[in-house]
Amino acid sequence: MSRILTGIQSSGEPHLGNVLGAMLPAIELSKQNESFFFIADLHALTTIKNKDTLQLNTLKTAAAWLACGLNPDNTVLYKQSDIPQVTELMWYLNCLTPYPMLANAHSFKDKANQLSDVNAGLFTYPVLMAADIILYNANIVPVGKDQLQHLEITRDIANKFNYTFGETFIIPEAQIDTEKMTIPGTDGQKMSKSYNNTINIFAEETILKKQIMGIMTDSKGLEESKNPNACNVFKIYELIASEKEIQNLRLKYEKGGYGYGHAKTDLFQLILTKYKNHRLQYKHLINNSREIDYILESGAKKARTIAESVLTKVKRNLGLMRA
Repeated sequence: MSRILTGIQSSGEPHLGNVLGAMLPAIELSKQNESFFFIADLHALTTIKNKDTLQLNTLKTAAAWLACGLNPDNTVLYKQSDIPQVTELMWYLNCLTPYPMLANAHSFKDKANQLSDVNAGLFTYPVLMAADIILYNANIVPVGKDQLQHLEITRDIANKFNYTFGETFIIPEAQIDTEKMTIPGTDGQKMSKSYNNTINIFAEETILKKQIMGIMTDSKGLEESKNPNACNVFKIYELIASEKEIQNLRLKYEKGGYGYGHAKTDLFQLILTKYKNHRLQYKHLINNSREIDYILESGAKKARTIAESVLTKVKRNLGLMRA
């Protein structure tokens, strides 16, 4: 049985892109594999400087995982910050990671022209990610296209460590869901909190409806025939609808007499129906946060056991402990 590992930053409330692109595929994988899922609250510190915001985002992220069907009985769910071994390993890996590798990482290069906004945590982000992965001997890491480079960096670091100090780490493999690699946002770009173009399926109905009604479309009138393949509303709709629902909506677009307002309303109703139970479970967990705390604490206890075992091997191979 393979061991899979994935994480999601607690940098904001999880949105449809997170759910479709990361959570649901990872949860499906967890049904056939040993699974470690973590909330990357240490990574979130590179951008979040308010403790209440960080704590609330962490709670919401855990609630979203559980509401989407994660089973804590067969999946280890934990907070990154509850595993001190990960930051210790990060230091060891930092001492082996060349500067040019980090300078070429997308997470740094995207802000290289605004160095005043770059903190050391952002620069060494890929090393912490590497520690997150190889500390648990993960075989498979589900990643989006934008994170593939970071996994390649992880593999390079782990290989270099093994070559320099002896076989220590399992070299992880990436698994990419090519069908849902990029989830479009309300403006047609990749759905991302940083673009402020997200759809939050767990939000109150009034907020959710406002987000959907804000999806950008062209200016074609009600009676005109429309191209569904060029419409952001349709692109989002077809990611979550059944084949029959997709074909029915396509016919409405092409026939005319069907406006974008109608399409947005149909998308809104589809989300309310499709994710009804998810929304109810999410609300229950947010209102009963002790249930989340217990699950995270139990997961962290299991994760620390493995982390300590791997870290002991690392320290022995480095010469920091006697064999």
